[in-house]
Amino acid sequence: MIKVNAPYIGEEEIEAVSQVLRDGYLAYGPKAREFEERFAEYLNVKYVKTLSNGTVALYALLKALGIGPGDEVIVPDFSFIATASAVALTGGRPVFADIDLDTYTLSLEEIENKVSRRTKALIVVHLYGHPADMDPIMRLAEENGLLVIEDCAQSHGATYKGVKVGGIGTGSAFSFYATKNLTMGEGGAVATNSEEVANYVELLRNHGQERRYWHISLGWNFRITNIQGAIGLSQLGKLDRMNERRREIAKIYNELLESVDNHLKTPIEKPWAKHVYHQYTIWVNDESLRDELSRYLSMRGIQTGIHYPHPLHEQPALRGFAVKGACCPNAFNASKHVLSLPMHPGLSDEDVIHVAENVIRFFKDARL
Repeated sequence: MIKVNAPYIGEEEIEAVSQVLRDGYLAYGPKAREFEERFAEYLNVKYVKTLSNGTVALYALLKALGIGPGDEVIVPDFSFIATASAVALTGGRPVFADIDLDTYTLSLEEIENKVSRRTKALIVVHLYGHPADMDPIMRLAEENGLLVIEDCAQSHGATYKGVKVGGIGTGSAFSFYATKNLTMGEGGAVATNSEEVANYVELLRNHGQERRYWHISLGWNFRITNIQGAIGLSQLGKLDRMNERRREIAKIYNELLESVDNHLKTPIEKPWAKHVYHQYTIWVNDESLRDELSRYLSMRGIQTGIHYPHPLHEQPALRGFAVKGACCPNAFNASKHVLSLPMHPGLSDEDVIHVAENVIRFFKDARL
């Protein structure tokens, strides 16, 4: 089976974990702190604080920025549920906005339409590894006094006009889940240039503890382990190389799938962006064929994914936040047309060619 995504683990990670186990320092410790320092340098931000996962990172950042009951936060309707659920868990209200279909990121026009007197922030998701168009979003946010949170769960190392995402907005949240461009198995992080935000997150992740057994606020145990820090350090050392391999794979797909461009659209990379292809997501023009293509590939040992099969406003857990009437047609249409093909650094050229040839064969079948 050619997997749609998979962690890229080598001898570096195995040796790093072995060394931590030999040292016996398993809880949050020096490797985790070193990862925070080096990831901050990589992103060109002042502070990185690791947390137990990406959802917690979003929640902690929102809390640090003062989001709470009565506050509205604009979120893309096309994303993983954590983008909106983290807002709801603070007591705030996620407001669903539509996406741009070139990049699958927040539409500037939609943000403008959704701003109200209660809007305090917006969350920009750099979906699939492609950055959102940040300059006009930042200008709009400044004009309206809004905080800008970058959800970078799928965009480690992506750049916008030469600047790494995660260091552009008010603050950012990362995930290090098993299939991310940089993985620890699980884990997350808040990146920020604000000492106040960093200090708040530090307290929140460690039971509000200012010094040992002295707790100045209520908090949680949101720490990562030293083992995760060691894996993260190894991954960070080869992140750019892994991302370049993803880009090479995307180039092969793009060139081969051009022959069936009347049936599908391949991912777009804007001139101001460096796409890091967390997912390689095609748009199947005829929505009735999307699931059929997925089954066809599965029968031939090729795994695919649908990211995402439902817009957020349709999720049962979030329906209380959805407004009545039509919402976000682009997000709805995307949920019916998108299909992610295998994309991870462990794929060989032969794997990629095999996948593309099977996609082409499906569309060139006489039945179509």
